[in-house]
Amino acid sequence: MCTLDFKKIIMKKLILTLMKTNKLFTLFTIIAMSFAVTSCVQDDDYTVPSSLGDEENALLQTLLGTATEVSIAQVKAMYLVESDPGDNAAVLIDENIYVKGYVSSSDQTGNFFKEFFIQDSPTNPTNALKIALNQVDTYNQFNLGREVYVNLNGLYVGEERIENGVITIGGDTETDDFGTTIVRLNEIKSRQHVLRSPLTEEMVPLEVSLSQITDNLVGVLVSVQNVEFADNLIGETYFDPSESFDTQRTLQSCEGATYTEFNLETSSFANFKNEALPVGNGTLTAVVNKTFDGASLILALNSTDDVNMNNARCTLLTPIFLEDFQDVQDNSNLDIPGWVNFAEEGGELWTEQLFSGVGTAEFSAFATGDDVNIGWLVSPGIDMDAQENEILNFKTAQHHLSVDSDDNGIKVFVSTDFDGSDVLGATWEEKTANFPTTATSWYELIGSGPIDLSSYTGTLHIAFRVTGAGNDDDLTGAFQVDDVAIVGN
Repeated sequence: MCTLDFKKIIMKKLILTLMKTNKLFTLFTIIAMSFAVTSCVQDDDYTVPSSLGDEENALLQTLLGTATEVSIAQVKAMYLVESDPGDNAAVLIDENIYVKGYVSSSDQTGNFFKEFFIQDSPTNPTNALKIALNQVDTYNQFNLGREVYVNLNGLYVGEERIENGVITIGGDTETDDFGTTIVRLNEIKSRQHVLRSPLTEEMVPLEVSLSQITDNLVGVLVSVQNVEFADNLIGETYFDPSESFDTQRTLQSCEGATYTEFNLETSSFANFKNEALPVGNGTLTAVVNKTFDGASLILALNSTDDVNMNNARCTLLTPIFLEDFQDVQDNSNLDIPGWVNFAEEGGELWTEQLFSGVGTAEFSAFATGDDVNIGWLVSPGIDMDAQENEILNFKTAQHHLSVDSDDNGIKVFVSTDFDGSDVLGATWEEKTANFPTTATSWYELIGSGPIDLSSYTGTLHIAFRVTGAGNDDDLTGAFQVDDVAIVGN
C-alpha cells in the first residue's frame, strides 16, 4: 500500500533542493513527482481493502434499501424451472432482487479464469453460484471469503456452455445451434451489479468424503480427508506437459475394501503446475467444479497450500463379504446363489447387466406397463459375531432417471430377522447412504460412503429396494448396484 505521508516528505526535500539550482527543471520535476505520488495506488501491493469506494458503497446501500434478497438456491431454480427444456436458454432476470454470497474460489494462482464462485455461507454451505466476468486477477477485488452482493435485475442466469451443469450469472447472452448461453459481465456491468461489503469471513471448508461430492456442491469449498493420489502418479506433477489446457490427476481414498476415486483438475496457467504431486495421504481443500464440457465433476485447487498429505498411505481392508457382480449374464434375471430377487409390486425383477465390461445388478421400471414397480434385492446372511467394527460400502448408478423422490428411487436396508424367503415379513431398518440423482451422469457409479454396522449381532442381511413405475413418465428410470462390501477386524 502507498505510504503517502512518507513520499510527501521525500518529495518536499527534493523540491527544496531543486529550487535552489534550476527553476525550469524544478517546474517539470514538481509536476512529474506530484503525478507519481497521486498515482501510487497502482503499485504492486495487493492488500485487501477494508473499506469501499464511495460509488460502490452508495450502490450497495441503494440495493439493500430497495431490492429483495433471494437465496442462491432460488436463483439457480430460476434457470432450472424457467429455461426451455428444448434449448436450455439462459433466463433474463427482470425483478428488483439481489443475491448474497461469500467468495469460495481464487484466481491468484491462475487455476481459475475470469470467474469466481460464491457460496451461501462461509460455514456449512449448501449451494454455490458462478459469477462470470470479463476480468482477470479477480482475487484483488473479490478475495476469498469476501461477502458479495449481486444486483440481479437485468442480468442473466444460465450456463456458459449448454448442459455443462454449472449455473452461472452473466451480463448478456449468445445463441448458436445448441442453444442460448450467458456471456461474461463486462466492466461496466461488473462495477454496477457485483458489489462488495467491507466484510471478509474466514471460510471453513465443508468436510466431505470423495463419495459425497455431488453436483449440488459445484462451487463449494470442500475439504476431503484420508485422500491420496493414485499409486501410478508417484513422481508426476500436477500438470501433464503433453497436454494443452487441463490435466486431471486421480485422487483416491480407502473406503473399506475398495478405493473411491475422484479427479483433481489443474489448468495449464496454474503457477503450481510443475510442482510434484505429494506421495502421502492426508487432507485436500478445493472447490468442486466441472470439466469444460460438464461431463464430470472435478476438484480445483485455489492453492497447493491447501494440500496437506504427509501421512502414510492408506491400506484397503480385507472384506468379510464382497459381491462385485462380475460373473453375471447380461440382461437376464439376477440369479446368484444366496441372493433373493423379489418383486413386491409389479412383475419386474432385478436383472444382471454388463456395461463397458462392468457387471452390475439393475432394477429398471422403464416400459414395464405396471402402475407401480417395487423390487427387492437381498444379500446372503453375514455373520456379525465373527469380527468387530463392521463397515458397509457399495456403489450405485442411475440412467434415464426422470425425477428424484421417495416414489422413484433406491434405498438400502438391513435386517437381523430375515428368514431367507419372507421379505415383507422381516423387520428392515433403513440406512443413510449416498445415492445418484437426476443430476448424476448416466451409468456413473458413485460410492455410498461408509455405513457403520458395528452395533449389529447375529446374522445380518443387506437389502436394496427400488420403486418406480412402468407407465408413468414421471416415475421411470433404472438403478444399478455394484461392489457391495462389508469389512471388519
